[in-house]
Amino acid sequence: MSWWEGVQESRVLVAPDPGTNGNGLGHMILLRHPRSGNATQYLFVNGMLQEFQWFKNLYGSWFLGDYTSEDGRLYLSTPVDPVFIMLPIFEEARMKKGDDLGKFRQLDEILFIDGYPGYQQLTSLVENCMQVVCEVKEVGSIKFFRLDDTKVLRWLCYKVCQLKQTLPKLDKNYAVQSEKDTLVDAVSILGEYLNEEHWLQPLCNHLKLNILEVTGKAQANAEESNPPGLYNVQQEQSDDKKGTIVKKGRQAKKIKLETESHNIKDMFSRASRRKK
Repeated sequence: MSWWEGVQESRVLVAPDPGTNGNGLGHMILLRHPRSGNATQYLFVNGMLQEFQWFKNLYGSWFLGDYTSEDGRLYLSTPVDPVFIMLPIFEEARMKKGDDLGKFRQLDEILFIDGYPGYQQLTSLVENCMQVVCEVKEVGSIKFFRLDDTKVLRWLCYKVCQLKQTLPKLDKNYAVQSEKDTLVDAVSILGEYLNEEHWLQPLCNHLKLNILEVTGKAQANAEESNPPGLYNVQQEQSDDKKGTIVKKGRQAKKIKLETESHNIKDMFSRASRRKK
């Protein structure tokens, strides 16, 4: 089964070609969003985990073969560090209480999440990437993992430094603002992927930042980048029940499924008959 099969509506997605440099396999998998915990679709292709972003002009649609697709959004799949996605899963798995550091668990146990079989497809990827934030013990050929708070904070600080150095290269506006503002922007971007209590608050404390300033920007970034329909499954299901979408204060618009699209050939044939 191809990764795009089962999609009810046609959308335009720019994504890596599974057959170009990989093994020809790609999967749409359902995982928990690391910040909200909502069911979210990701693309796992060529051994890389990708999230969905979207862009839409005020007016627009797509010509797809002989049909028009009313959804004029352009969806993009972009790589996401799987450590962000796995942090809440490993946090729950260690069952930490108070000053207790928690338990070491086998990877198969950690990735067995009821209702989310997609995690088990990421076993080899997770085994390699999570060692940077975990203590690992080997008993024979079996590895046991336990999340390490110190390693996580060190890894998050490294990510902040990388992003802080990259932002001025992407947008000249960052070059003229203060170093603290750039730092707040970098942390707020990472904040889109972090649980506030477990990771964002300790990170802000370590960097001596006001978390209210950081979370305000993180929320704004999340609202702008949430692609309805592909990104957040629960939001899509809620929209289907309501029959309307409300975004940034605009008037609610009823959802029209692709079944109402028109065949382009029929449109031209009708125009030809009128001329005759």
